[in-house]
Amino acid sequence: MPPAVPPEPVPPEPVMADPPYRVGRPLLTQSWLDLAFLHWAADPADIAPLLPGGTEPDTLDGVTYVGLVAFRMYRIGWLGLPGVPYLGSFPETNVRLYSVDSHGRRGVVFRSLDASRLFPVVVGRAAFRLPYVWSRMTVRRDGSTLTYSSGRRWPGPRGARSVITVRTGEPIAEPTPLEHFLTARWGMHSDFFGRLLYLPNSHPRWPLHRAELLACDEDLVVAAGLPAPAGPPVSVLYSPGVPVRFTRPPRPRGGTGPIA
Repeated sequence: MPPAVPPEPVPPEPVMADPPYRVGRPLLTQSWLDLAFLHWAADPADIAPLLPGGTEPDTLDGVTYVGLVAFRMYRIGWLGLPGVPYLGSFPETNVRLYSVDSHGRRGVVFRSLDASRLFPVVVGRAAFRLPYVWSRMTVRRDGSTLTYSSGRRWPGPRGARSVITVRTGEPIAEPTPLEHFLTARWGMHSDFFGRLLYLPNSHPRWPLHRAELLACDEDLVVAAGLPAPAGPPVSVLYSPGVPVRFTRPPRPRGGTGPIA
């Protein structure tokens, strides 16, 4: 018999401001509040080796991006149970990349996730194989100005830190194609014991605002194995936040194979 021919990759799904699929029963619920999105352009060739097998850099006009996103996680809940007020609420800052798989599913890949609660860090590392790290963190607001601070505790590299200050501006009535590309992400790709895992999420359309970056002193991007950002970010955005649900993966487009 001739060797099996692998299926042709499915073109990437459109960049959409709303989830591209129907959502099912939630595995996890949470809210993401007071988000600052900072993004730098990157060469896809530099990003490709850092992504899980089965994915490649997602690009817009031939460019991909490195994101530094700081926010407040609020009341994580499991399997439809009410969100936990203390252990499930904490500041978080993540370094993320943009990916697309052979089924055309666009997503993010986390290179690091700093969080100030040890319990979700341990659960995230053990259960989902995500690169969570335990950090001292605060989010402070002074009128329209927010400051996000973090200093890494465990597992390291110890001393990695960030201080980000933004001033929030006017709401964005219609985001640009780049702003949609960077924020309208409806799933996460990760390497789960050598297998590609895709975990979708759903939430209302992002309420985005213009934002001015007042200060950014960080080395989380370099600690995540990426080149140091060259110059100021090409995009700075703020959102007051959204409630979020993570669900089981939908059946991939263009096939009847496994849903993971």
